[in-house]
Order: sequence, then C-alpha cells, then structure tokens
Amino acid sequence: MKHLLIGLAFLTGAGGEPHPADTYPKNLQIDVLHYSFRITLADDTDEIVGEAGIDIRFLAEGVSRVRLDLIGRGGDGRGMFVSEITSSDGPVTFTHQDGELFIALSAPSRKDQRTLFTVHYRGIPATGLIIGPNKHGDRTFFSDNWPNKARNWLPTIDHPYDKATSELIVTAPNHYQVVSNGLMIEETDLSGAMRLTHWKQSVPTATWLYSLGVARFAMQHVGDYQGKAIQTWVYYQDRDAGFYDFAVPTKQVLEFYGDMVGPYSYEKLANIQAASVGGGMEAASAIFYGGNSVTGERTTRWRNVVIHEIAHQWFGNAVTESDWDDVWLSEGFATYFTLLFREHQYGRDDFVEGLKRSRDRVRSFYEDNPDYRIVHDNLDDMSRVTSSQTYQKGGWTLHMLRGVIGDEAFWRGIQDYYRMYRDKNASTDDFRRAMEEASGRDLSGFFQQWLYQGGSLEYEGSWSFDPESGTIEVELNQVQDDGYSLRMPVQLGIYVEGNSEPRIEILNVDHMSNRFTISVDREPAAVVLDPNMWVLMDADFRRRN
Repeated sequence: MKHLLIGLAFLTGAGGEPHPADTYPKNLQIDVLHYSFRITLADDTDEIVGEAGIDIRFLAEGVSRVRLDLIGRGGDGRGMFVSEITSSDGPVTFTHQDGELFIALSAPSRKDQRTLFTVHYRGIPATGLIIGPNKHGDRTFFSDNWPNKARNWLPTIDHPYDKATSELIVTAPNHYQVVSNGLMIEETDLSGAMRLTHWKQSVPTATWLYSLGVARFAMQHVGDYQGKAIQTWVYYQDRDAGFYDFAVPTKQVLEFYGDMVGPYSYEKLANIQAASVGGGMEAASAIFYGGNSVTGERTTRWRNVVIHEIAHQWFGNAVTESDWDDVWLSEGFATYFTLLFREHQYGRDDFVEGLKRSRDRVRSFYEDNPDYRIVHDNLDDMSRVTSSQTYQKGGWTLHMLRGVIGDEAFWRGIQDYYRMYRDKNASTDDFRRAMEEASGRDLSGFFQQWLYQGGSLEYEGSWSFDPESGTIEVELNQVQDDGYSLRMPVQLGIYVEGNSEPRIEILNVDHMSNRFTISVDREPAAVVLDPNMWVLMDADFRRRN
C-alpha cells in the first residue's frame, strides 16, 4: 500500500503541551522488587487469610516510611485487617487508614538498602477477588484487579509505574485447581483435604496483571511456542467446547507478534475461563475470559478477544504505561495490533471491516464528548480511565501514524520501542521519540492533534475536470464545528478507464479551505478521497458538474 510519506512536513513544528500527570502518590525513592503472597481460601467462609512478603530496595537514603495500598475493613465488614507487620529486625510500627498502609522504618534508609517486610492480614474482599458461583453454580475464586482493585486483597503499590516479580502460594480445598501467573512450582496435597499450589512469575509486571483463578478446571496443554507452554483452563463441564474454542489462534498470534514486534516475555500463555470478567482480561501469561466465552463454535467475536488479549502481552504487560493518563499505550495498541494480525491471518477485507467498526465507535463517542483527549487527566474517577476513544481512536492514531511515516519506519520504530521498554514502563513521549528516531521526522504536531486535544475531522469537497488545461480542480474544506483545525495529508485516488489501480496524489490539507490543481493525461473515470483508508475522517466528496 502506498503511504502518506510526502505529506508529512506540515505536521511538524507544533510542540506538544505538557499534560498533568496522574495523581497517584508515587514514591520514586523505593522500588518493590518482589511480592510473595500466601493466601488461604476456604469453602465455609469468604474470608481470606494472607501473608505478603514485600522485598523493597531503597533508591535513596533517608526514607523513613513505606506506603502501600490496602483497603481496610469498612462498616459492612468487608476489607482487610492487618494484624502484624514484621521485618528481619522483628515487628515494625504501622498505620492503616483510608486504604493506605504506612510502614515505619526502624531507622532511615541507606541507599540501595534491601528490606523484606511481611504483612499478616485477613478479611473478606469487597472486590478485587470475586468469590461466588460461576455459571454452573459452582463456587469459584477469581481475581479482578483492573484497574486499581488489587489493593482490595493484596497489599501492594497498586499502580503500573512500579513493576515487580511475584508469586502466589495458595492453600485451598483439594477439589479445586489453582492457576496464576508464571510457572507452577509446586502442587502438594495437605492434611485436612487441603492442597497447596505455588505459582511464580519471574518477569516484573504491574499489579493489575496479577491473577488468581481457583475452580474445578479441565486443563489442556495445547502446545508450545518457543519452548513455552500454551494452555487452556476451562470449567470441567465445558471441557470439550473449551478445548475446541481455545485451540486456535493462540500460537499463530504469538508467532506473528514475536516476529513483528519482539520476543514474548512470559513463561507460558494460558487462556482461562473465569467468573470475574465479562469480556477479556490480559493478566500476564494467564488471560481471563468471561464464563460465556466458551461456545464450542469458535465465534469471530471471541476469536478477536483472544487476539486482543494476547496483543496486550506485548503492549500493556511487557511495555507498561508509566501513568494511567497514557493508558492508550495499552488499549490503543492492543486494538490496532489485533487488526494487524487479522489482516495478516484473515485478509485485507477483515482488516478494513475492523477499521470501519472502530471508526463508527469513535464517531458515536465524539458526538457526546467532542473535547475528549486520548492522553487524559481524569484520575478523579478511575472508572473513566478508559473509553472507546482510548481503544478505537488510539488504534486509529497508530494506523494514521503508519500511513504518515510508512511501513518500514513504523515497524522499525515499534521494534525499537519494544526493545527499549520491554518489562519496563514507558510514556507517550517515550513512544513519540522512538518513532521520530525511526522515521527521522518531527512528529510533535501529529501527536499533539490526535492525542492531546479533542476534535474530529470532517471534509466537504468536490472535483471537476478541465479538458482545456488537462487538469482536475479539487476543493476540500474542513467543516467540523468543534473549534479544532486539523492538519493531515490525505490520499486522492485518480481512476481512469481500463486501469483498476488508481494514481495516488497526496493532498496537504493544511487549512480550513483548500484548493488543488492536478495535471492528468485524460479525463478520470472517478476521483476518490482516501481510497486506501488511512485517515480517520468523515467526508462528503463528489464530482462538480
């Protein structure tokens, strides 16, 4: 496909304005290296008993206390009660109020000091760990940490900026199987009809990606990808249908992203039927899908959810946004990379259909939210951290970026970005710099208008043929009434009789009103705006009489 390369110059030079960072109280003087959670579950109560080992490295001297997130017991009796916190020196002083757990150090920290704190706690989770019947009426336990609900059952720095390795050591009645992130280290039957299951993840991830599933499962080893297991975990009643549904396209998706983006970070990939989500949840190496995901029909809808959640293993999981304001680095990327795999595996028509559906979602949201920005600062309400714009307009922004800089630079930039920030955190500015280095272009204007401001692009235009001069005259006007003037190169396809492939011209649409004169060899049979669908826009474009 021909891209929009030559129309890039006028997009540069408009510097991006700084945006407010999210309001979470980060402490950049400490780094949690590892969490070890021992959790005991029972059938006769929803109370969990927990012991969390938290291994912290102090990055500066003089730190006197550590802050963690943990929702305390409320008036309804739900929430966590902390009974004791210890370190290698014995019990330590702490306060627990308003969802914040402060641990006092016995002496101010030294730079690079390592301290292991152990938090003993118990309680009934208000949310975050969903305990109750699945669709078959069986009791189950499934995590639901998105976006900041891990704090309801796990004492953590519950924000994506601080990634850590983790392990879950779960003791539960022995009629359950237990699945979590990483690799299973141990499974041992204990006295009293209990079973201990130990999972360990050796790759640092954000807390919303920690997972726990406890149910009566059927588990299948589907195959391997580069020596890493591909697994299916479904309710035992759904064994046949679930094994059939999840057998594809997991391996093909892993191969595509591994080839096109970079190495898969995690120790396994498990697709898991769960009672805590309706759609999909991209927990690292252990993806959850809603109970109704198993149909035995390999539906297109759930196929696309699987592709999306696996795309997250690269974007959101391995490369994680530093702030919630940059959540499009998860959701916009997973949305577009789902379409890229669909184009690779199922063809151009499937890809275009996905773009059109995304465009329709963007239009619908825009009607009620014309000023909504993809890079946002709405952290007063975490339920609004994502929207259809974060997903669909974010995905379209990547598509337009690819059109502007071309395939070669786009993929080089994606691979460089992934290599630089794999298993780390990144910002939108980090991504912009990677794409600028790959393309040799200043992309600040492009990022500013599509990510840091609202607005929509609407064109009205027409064309006419002048046989005397051998030219076509094109008028193209921006007619959106939202107060935003957007600058964007757009393709013009000129078709002539006997040739199915159009001649492509690039129109630099730099103003609200624009006129172009283009020389042609003969009268066109048709002139089409954006024939290859590179620009997120609405257009009424026709021939003038």
